[in-house]
Amino acid sequence: MSIQEERLAGMMLEELRDQYRYDLFEDFLPFMDRYVIDHELGGFKCETDRDGVNLTQNKTTWFEGRGIWVYSFLYDHFGRDPRHLEVAGKSVEFILQAQPRGEDELWPRSFSREGRPLTPPATEIYGDLFIAEGLAEYSKATGEEKYRDLAHEIVLKCVRIYDRPDHNPEIGQAHLGTKSVAFPGARIQGVWMLLIRILSQMLEARADAELEKIIARAIDAVMNYHYNPEFGLNNELLNHDLSRPAGEYAQLVYTGHSIEALWMILYEALRRKDQALFDAAAERFRCHVEVAWDDVYGGVFHVLRNVDQNIWSLEKVLWAQAEVLIGCLLLFEHTGNPWARDMFGKMYTYVREKFSLERHGFALWMHQGDRKVTFERHSTRVENYHHPRHLMLNLLSVERMMNETGH
Repeated sequence: MSIQEERLAGMMLEELRDQYRYDLFEDFLPFMDRYVIDHELGGFKCETDRDGVNLTQNKTTWFEGRGIWVYSFLYDHFGRDPRHLEVAGKSVEFILQAQPRGEDELWPRSFSREGRPLTPPATEIYGDLFIAEGLAEYSKATGEEKYRDLAHEIVLKCVRIYDRPDHNPEIGQAHLGTKSVAFPGARIQGVWMLLIRILSQMLEARADAELEKIIARAIDAVMNYHYNPEFGLNNELLNHDLSRPAGEYAQLVYTGHSIEALWMILYEALRRKDQALFDAAAERFRCHVEVAWDDVYGGVFHVLRNVDQNIWSLEKVLWAQAEVLIGCLLLFEHTGNPWARDMFGKMYTYVREKFSLERHGFALWMHQGDRKVTFERHSTRVENYHHPRHLMLNLLSVERMMNETGH
């Protein structure tokens, strides 16, 4: 049986394509347009409830950079609708108003609706990296190289900061399930992950020897240092020299980031036509997915706080499920792997049943929940990145399979 004749989550490819198109164009984008996008001043008001009520008018660096990427990618790959480019462009204008003045200064984390900083410059580089990703994609959409050049500068700034032994990002609940603690000079898989994805997309558009060196460092770190052969999983945190830390950090596996980083390496392996890297990343992707799967209630957990004691954070987040769906569909597209097909089907059925809000009378999907993903009437924010990224990347994958144009 050819891939075109296969069923995924019980659907033929045409049916899956139509469902993805509905979720993107009829569910996600109209809600964003009506309630979240600030058409007047630019940017995204993501602190919004399920019914569209804006809980605040505030905006954040993370969600501006992510939103710029989403709407630039949407414009460039799905019909070049000028309205999508306008949304991205207004967010670019909004965030660049607050561009840091100091050479190695970072953007504040949050702003008022008008763009007044509500917090001091950030102590971690994630926000600036999301802005870099957004600007690089906006450069592709507009053809204006100045935005790619600025993205390049931001990446180099972030790497300089990250390479300082005294760089002290806040390591807290997301990683440990505990209060924030200091870890000066920490090497964080999530940082390498972002660098891999951003640089892979930039290098796809244009060769750059300097960026090639950075992405090679990042891949080497994820595959050869964060990987812990003792238990076959990736540690999230390492010492600055990439040695393995002592204590609780040595037992910490952020399965969500591992799964996410590994599908990003799959994409990069395809870009550089590196079969050995693709195969190694595919094997580890599968291992992390299977370890993180909740055999009782379904879905994957995203934080394994202690491997030897088997202590997990039990909440479920949509973004972690989405990373499984992206990686599985990419693997199936390029290898026809039966495991990838079956896991995609199991996960897709799960997220539609548990996270889609349609049966509760709302648009969008829940972005997080308890272990059973129990429905809650209210939410404090709208997810403007992982969900649409999953929809767009997998829609493109399905369309490639339908057209028999796989790599």
